[in-house]
Amino acid sequence: MNEMNRLRSIMLGLSTPGVRLFRNNCGALKDADGRLIRFGVANPGGSDLIGWRSVTVTPDMVGSKVAVFLAIEVKGERGKATDPQKNFIARVKADGGLAGIARSIDDALGIIEPL
Repeated sequence: MNEMNRLRSIMLGLSTPGVRLFRNNCGALKDADGRLIRFGVANPGGSDLIGWRSVTVTPDMVGSKVAVFLAIEVKGERGKATDPQKNFIARVKADGGLAGIARSIDDALGIIEPL
C-alpha cells in the first residue's frame, strides 16, 4: 500500500465521533517574482494529519469538553521521519497534545487512545 492510500485508510479508520482530522499539505513553490513560498501548518515538519480529539474533562472541571490537538505523521513500511517531523511530534507531546508516527490504523488508534 502506498503512503497516500495508507493516509486515506487512517483517516477513514479514525472517522469516529470526537475525532476530526485534516490533511496538512506541506511544501514550497516559487511565486512569479521567484520568492519561495512555504505552505502547510508548521512547515517544515508539520504532520500529514492534524486535528483534534474531543475529550470530556473530569467533574472537577465542570464536565466541559476540550479539544486536544492531534498530529499524525503517516509513513510507509520503510519510511523514516525527518528531524523536523520528529521535532514537531515531540513539541506537540510536550505541550499536552497527541502525536506520533502511524504506519497503520492500529498505530493511529494507539496515538489517540491515551486520553
